[in-house]
Amino acid sequence: MAEILRFPARPDHRLRTALRSLDAALADQQAALAQFRAELGSLRQSVMGLQGSVVAYQGNLARLSQDARSGAREARSWNGPPITG
Repeated sequence: MAEILRFPARPDHRLRTALRSLDAALADQQAALAQFRAELGSLRQSVMGLQGSVVAYQGNLARLSQDARSGAREARSWNGPPITG
């Protein structure tokens, strides 16, 4: 069940209540921003790790391509020129 809050009767009470709410909202915002910055740092680390993996993968693909070309050349030298129809 919802709790019913009394509205402050005097203007200075309303101002005090509004300022407390603003302070609470600013504190929440500060905490959220700190958490966001921490998550960005975590994301940065993940992306750097991914970049390293992609660079290693590219190197492996380049070596595989070179090995395949070398194997193809060697196979052609064993079999002679390709037969054309």
